[in-house]
Amino acid sequence: MLKGSEKPVSASRSRTYSIMGWVIVLALLVWSLTGLELTGFQPTTGVLMKSMMTGLLHPDWAYVYIPEGEDLLRSLLETLSISYLGNFVSAIVCLPFAFWAAANMSRRRAVSGSGKLFLSVVRTIPEVIMALIFIKSVGPGAFAGVMALGLHSVGMLGKLYAEAIENMDMGPTEAMTAVGANIWQKMAFAVVPQVIPDFISYTLYRFEINVRSATLLGIIGAGGIGTPLIFALNARQWPRVAIILIGIIVTISIIDYISGELRKRIV
Repeated sequence: MLKGSEKPVSASRSRTYSIMGWVIVLALLVWSLTGLELTGFQPTTGVLMKSMMTGLLHPDWAYVYIPEGEDLLRSLLETLSISYLGNFVSAIVCLPFAFWAAANMSRRRAVSGSGKLFLSVVRTIPEVIMALIFIKSVGPGAFAGVMALGLHSVGMLGKLYAEAIENMDMGPTEAMTAVGANIWQKMAFAVVPQVIPDFISYTLYRFEINVRSATLLGIIGAGGIGTPLIFALNARQWPRVAIILIGIIVTISIIDYISGELRKRIV
């Protein structure tokens, strides 16, 4: 009798929670709409949209390669260089922080906790903010973009590396400890062989993200394809905007495919 009476109570409680959830979602939606000032469309929106679509449907193919000046290919290569260098720097720099944050690499929880806190603080700061700081420090250009991507990626790659270290099998490490191996021998023969595939996979994945981020950083003056893109947008040169967007889409698609295939072979 008791078990039979529990089912209606459980179903009623689940229904109550569901209704409460929907009420909260709707209340948040109403609050969001009332808190925003929806100005609507401007009188010139139709003309601008027509001009924009006409330009976007007729890309400026002559901008793909210009022998004597800046063109699409040079800007895309600069974007890839910024992404690669930033990724390479972060992959090296984050290694000690990853081992610092890994819980199974230290006996005291406070040690790994402080490492996790440090990496959380680093990755909390957006790449755009870091790029603006470096632009003020070293001036606009690709170097500021490399530094911004490299520093921000330290936080994310360090977190992923630390998780890979925590998930590894501790059996080989304990066996080498039993036979008297020192810390460097354990790292070289027990830890590194297990985590290297994950490290490479995470690094490739982060490179994909950095290519997209480098495009955005160029808009604020950190080099790459974003710089000619923002100039074309400000000048309303829609055919040039179209060919730049096509170049970005093709480049990122190729990188995604190659990176995905490499990660399948590694993991």
